Amino acid sequence: MTITNLLTEIIFFEAIMSKYRKIEKSLKAKTTTDGAGVKLKRVFGYYEQKMFDPFLLLDEFGSNNPDDYIAGFPWHPHRGIETVTYMLSGLVEHADSIGNKGTIGSGDIQWMTAGSGIVHTEMPKLFEGRTQGFQLWVNLPKINKMMPPRYQDIPAKNIPVVSHDKNITVKVISGEYGSIKGPVKDIIADIEYLDFTIPINNEFEIDVNPDYTVFAYIYDGNGIFEKDGYSKTEAGNVILFGKGDKIYIKTGREQARFLLISGKPLNEPIAWGGPIVMNTAEELDIAFEEYRKGTFVK
Repeated sequence: MTITNLLTEIIFFEAIMSKYRKIEKSLKAKTTTDGAGVKLKRVFGYYEQKMFDPFLLLDEFGSNNPDDYIAGFPWHPHRGIETVTYMLSGLVEHADSIGNKGTIGSGDIQWMTAGSGIVHTEMPKLFEGRTQGFQLWVNLPKINKMMPPRYQDIPAKNIPVVSHDKNITVKVISGEYGSIKGPVKDIIADIEYLDFTIPINNEFEIDVNPDYTVFAYIYDGNGIFEKDGYSKTEAGNVILFGKGDKIYIKTGREQARFLLISGKPLNEPIAWGGPIVMNTAEELDIAFEEYRKGTFVK
């Protein structure tokens, strides 16, 4: 073999290996309270916003004790973002300032585009067993921040589940997995939201868009999330991946259940005050002034 051929093979090998994303950052969710006293895990939020663009915040709430969640989230405003509530189990009643109301149950999704402004309430109800779910905040681009607000309520029965060999399953909430499209339609951000269950003693590869921010939040079990890696990532941790177009996952004696979420970065300035996220401090001041005056909802 000539030196030229050897170098060509090395470059080719490195090109193949470079497809697999490596872990750029691993963070442990922090225990906190929000709303009227709901105990939850803040996976990432205000201080990590630049790393996770276009995603702003991810919370996990879960407990067998109603005292940890029953106080709920009384009336509060949102502007400039989309909120995505995904219930693994439990019941949450919601209502808002433009007349929407309903109940999100086990396995259901609610995708709310706050746009120009909405005031709403989310109140968990007593539930036999564990109440558990997630809320993700997705930033809206500047051009869409003042769009009319809207909802999509997706029942669990409408969320497709893709089954692979060895009992690997994928719930396709939004975006596309293989040829299967998620039921959430016409959202502003280009988001792929998948819920994976990978049983014990498995290896699996997942294709992702190489230009998108990609993270995984492990909520049950553990797994190795790097090709040729050795360190396990445990439940309650989020992984932000570096560049590449594949994610690798390997399980051992425990299964891994995780959210794999990706989206196109906005690369826009952020002015964030509580439940309102705009592009400038002036826009933020206007939003809170309108809320005080009662002109927040358009």
